[in-house]
Amino acid sequence: MNFDLSEEQRMWQKTVHDFIAAEVRPHAYEVEETGELHWDAIRKMGPLGLLGLNVPEEYGGANVDAISAAIAIEEVGWGCGSTALTLAAHNGLGVTPLVQFGDAELKKKWLPRVTSGKHKLSALVMTEPQAGSDLQGGIACRAEKSGNEWVLNGAKMWCTNASIAEYIIVVVRTGPTGGSRSLSQILVPTDTPGLHIAPPEKKMGLNGSPAHAISFDHARVPLGNLVGEEGRGLQQTLSTLDGGRIAIGAISLGLAEAALEASLKYAKERKAFGHPIADFQAIQWKLADAAMEIELARNMIQRAAWLKEEGRPYSVEASMAKLYASEMAERVCYNAIQIHGGYGYSREYPVERMYRDARLMTIGEGTSEIQRMILARSLLGG
Repeated sequence: MNFDLSEEQRMWQKTVHDFIAAEVRPHAYEVEETGELHWDAIRKMGPLGLLGLNVPEEYGGANVDAISAAIAIEEVGWGCGSTALTLAAHNGLGVTPLVQFGDAELKKKWLPRVTSGKHKLSALVMTEPQAGSDLQGGIACRAEKSGNEWVLNGAKMWCTNASIAEYIIVVVRTGPTGGSRSLSQILVPTDTPGLHIAPPEKKMGLNGSPAHAISFDHARVPLGNLVGEEGRGLQQTLSTLDGGRIAIGAISLGLAEAALEASLKYAKERKAFGHPIADFQAIQWKLADAAMEIELARNMIQRAAWLKEEGRPYSVEASMAKLYASEMAERVCYNAIQIHGGYGYSREYPVERMYRDARLMTIGEGTSEIQRMILARSLLGG
């Protein structure tokens, strides 16, 4: 299927691209080195609509279509991996469950705040020290009713945006036994007593996008902070992850595009044996493969986004797109370093940062192994 963008989508793409080129990309090195996002740019994203991609306008969002949302995340990924991951986690994980499943009161209270650019962002946390891919059976963090409140106890980890969020949507065990009806999603404001946020993790890449271990020690929130239905947390989370996989694929695509762009520039400038290295077939093939794989990934991502927008099942297509795009980005960034030679291993050139950033994409929102399991089960009728 050939996805020709509409005029509105092309204008949106140009607007976002120009903004990222001016406000985000010039600060990507600084963001990585300092571990701090460029907040001047984040604040400007509110009025532009980048902090509320799928949020209805009545709550301060842009409410763009799914393809336009993927385009936006791709452009941010092209500019800065850390900023892109922060925005994807905010839009796709922290905001989406509230938009899709939250009641009107919760939406009215929180969505205008986190989409404005004047305050902090949002987060969602699933993972625990002993629970990664196995959400249904592995989650031990609990929430119990006490009067008109939920009382949360337990530990979580790898919570992206925890320290820069107004609230965290927490996937917790609310049922007395295991099973698919034992989990729920509860919104916990980050100033809640009993919520403890550890210092950011020291990571291989994406250091400007903070990820934290968090813990709950009798943290209390109102019963009304339940997002969606009690006992439907697993189903709501899996639905959220489908959209999140499109976003991870889009970040991967943006990183790969940036790496190819840098490779093309360097290959034309760098000379060896009296010729630009772009004249050599070994380099040309790497560039050609990158361009081909980027185009394939873009079509897969936009097809999954189109299915989502149409209200059709897209879980398998999202897994395919995420799997292919994330592994593609790692290959393209790897070859970008090879093209740059020794300079590619230096922090003076951006491709080493892109390579480190791309490495997470085959892990987050479900590892490559989990994606292959999803696809195999689909093929086998599971």
